[in-house]
Amino acid sequence: MTYEKIRVALDGPSGAGKSTIAKAVAAKTGLVYVDTGALYRTVGLYMAENGIAMEDEAGIIAALPEVDVDLTYEDGKQQVKLNDVPVGERIRTETASAYASAVSKIPEVRAFLLDMQKKIAARGGVIMDGRDIGTVIIPDAEVKIFMTATAEERARRRYKEQIEKGLNVTFEEVLDNIIARDRQDSEREAAPLKKADDAIEFVNDGYDIDQSADYIIDIMKKTAETMADGN
Repeated sequence: MTYEKIRVALDGPSGAGKSTIAKAVAAKTGLVYVDTGALYRTVGLYMAENGIAMEDEAGIIAALPEVDVDLTYEDGKQQVKLNDVPVGERIRTETASAYASAVSKIPEVRAFLLDMQKKIAARGGVIMDGRDIGTVIIPDAEVKIFMTATAEERARRRYKEQIEKGLNVTFEEVLDNIIARDRQDSEREAAPLKKADDAIEFVNDGYDIDQSADYIIDIMKKTAETMADGN
């Protein structure tokens, strides 16, 4: 079965495993994976590395003309570049995560990245993950999933990931960051985190990566069959 006409919007809070599972879905189905969170992390990374405080909204807006974010695909993998330099794992730290949440609540930053995301989605055959994909970026997506898990479960996953990367963090720090980000993402004025009215909620506590990916693929199959029937 092919999915070249399907657009999958995968939303949910920090640490729900969206990017990992979206990559698994893409690998199994041939969809193009678009990590929208990486774009915000990259903008946040620039601000962090240039000494602009998370609370300095005016400073962040003023610095946007200095930021060039590019999303390309090399050898079938997404490559994010900041001013022509690949960001790699620099955008996966707790600092980058906190900055991503801070910059993403600023309307000017969202407008800065919105057109890029919409153009990518318009091609079809994509899975995009983030916090406002089904409500703002692709409100007419054929498949909308709101994937979540308890804060403790998400913190356990994130802590394991950070430790495996050799980062010096504690579980309590990661859990506090998860809870704080949930609050910030849900209360921000610009495109707050929320489930689209027509999205399927998927609580993936106890699911591994393959099981979560297969859950989404099953929904995709049913959607593709319905589209093929012309219904």
